[in-house]
Amino acid sequence: MDLTHGEQHERFRLEVRAFLAEHWTAARGGQGVPTPEHEARFRRLAVERAYIYRHVPRRYGGAEQPFDPVVEDVLRDEFNAAGAPMGISGGGPGMLVPTLLERGTEAQREEFIDATLHGDIRWCQGYSEPGSGSDLASLSSRAELDGDEWVITGHKIWTSSAHVADWMFGLFRTEPDEPRHGGITYLLVPMRQPGIEVRPLRQLTGDADFNEVFLDGARTPVRYQVGERGEGWQVSRTTLKYERNMLGDPRQLQNVLDDLVELARRTRIEGRPAIESAQIRQRLAELEGYVAAQRWSANRQLTAVARGAPESAQAVTLMSKLYGTELSKRLAELGYDLLAADEALLQPPVEGLGRRLPRDPRRPGAWTLQYLMSHAGAIAAGSSNIQRNIIGERVLGMPRDLRRRS
Repeated sequence: MDLTHGEQHERFRLEVRAFLAEHWTAARGGQGVPTPEHEARFRRLAVERAYIYRHVPRRYGGAEQPFDPVVEDVLRDEFNAAGAPMGISGGGPGMLVPTLLERGTEAQREEFIDATLHGDIRWCQGYSEPGSGSDLASLSSRAELDGDEWVITGHKIWTSSAHVADWMFGLFRTEPDEPRHGGITYLLVPMRQPGIEVRPLRQLTGDADFNEVFLDGARTPVRYQVGERGEGWQVSRTTLKYERNMLGDPRQLQNVLDDLVELARRTRIEGRPAIESAQIRQRLAELEGYVAAQRWSANRQLTAVARGAPESAQAVTLMSKLYGTELSKRLAELGYDLLAADEALLQPPVEGLGRRLPRDPRRPGAWTLQYLMSHAGAIAAGSSNIQRNIIGERVLGMPRDLRRRS
C-alpha cells in the first residue's frame, strides 16, 4: 500500500510550506494572535496562489481551480501544521457558500459569496427550534407571502453567532398543509431589522455564543429564497452535507492527541501510583489507535474521491462525523481527568478559544473548555443517534426504526 501523495504533489507540498513560512509564520514572529488586517492580507495572497477558496469561481472571489482531492489534502495538511486559516471559519464560507454554488441563483451568488468569503458579511444558521432539534422536519416557524416579500414569525434556538451575524440562512414553513418534509422553504434573512430579537444563551463555558432568535413580522424579499418554494428540505440537505464535512477532521483530532500527550508528560505520569500510571498509558494508547483509524479512514475517503467514486466516499464521510465527534469527547475527557476535576473547575474559561482545539495545553482553562465544548460536536449537524439512523437507513439499507414508520 502506497500512502504517499506522489512526486508531483510532494513538490507542491514544499511550495505551500515555503509560502506559509514566509507569509504566515514569519509574519507572526512565530507567536501571538494575528491582527484582522494581517489575516485579510494573508487571505488575499492565498487566493492569488490558489491555496484557498479553490472551488469558487473568480467572479465570486475565489481561485477557480479544477477539483483535485489530493491537492486539497496537501493544502489542509500544511495549513493545519502551520496553524494558518484556510479562509474564514464559520457557517457562511463553509456551509452557505457551497450551497449557493449548487442551489442559488446567479444574483444570490454575486451578492453574497465574495462578501462572505472575505468577511464583509457574517452569517448564522436558523435551523433548530425549541420543539424541533433532532426532529428538524417538525419546525413551526412560518413565512407568509406578502407581495414580493416573505413575512416571518417564529422562534429559533441554539443559533451560533446570531448576536454578531448580519444575515441568517434558515428554514421556514411556507405550506402548513403539506407533509412534514414538504412545505419548508430555505430563506436568507437580514438580521438587522425590526421584528428580530436576539437573546444570548449563557453556556457551561461562561461564554454566550449560542442564542435564541425571536422573529415577529421580520421580512425578506422573495429574491432571497434559495431553491423552489416548498423545497427547502432538499436545499438544507446540501448545507448539512458541507457542515458534516467540517466535523471529525482527523487532523484536528491528532492536534488534540498531541496536546494530550504533552499534558500527560507535564502532569508527570511517572510520579503517579503504578496502577494509575498504567491506566493513563493504556487510555493514551487506545486513543492513539482510534485517531490512527480515523486518519486511515480519511485516506480511504480521499482514495475513493480521487478514483472518481464519490458515492463510496459519502458513507465514510457520514462515519467520520459520528466517529470523530465521539472520539473528540473521549480525548477531552482524558485531558480533564489528568488535571483533576477540582483543579480544572477553578480555572477560568479561555476567552476567544470557543470550539477551537487547545493548541497550547498550558493555557489556563484550555482543557476544561475543550471538555465542555466537545459535547456540542456530537449534537451539531445531527446528533449521534440521528447520524446512526442515517447511516443505517441510507448507507446500509436497514429498515426505518419503529418510531419513524408511524
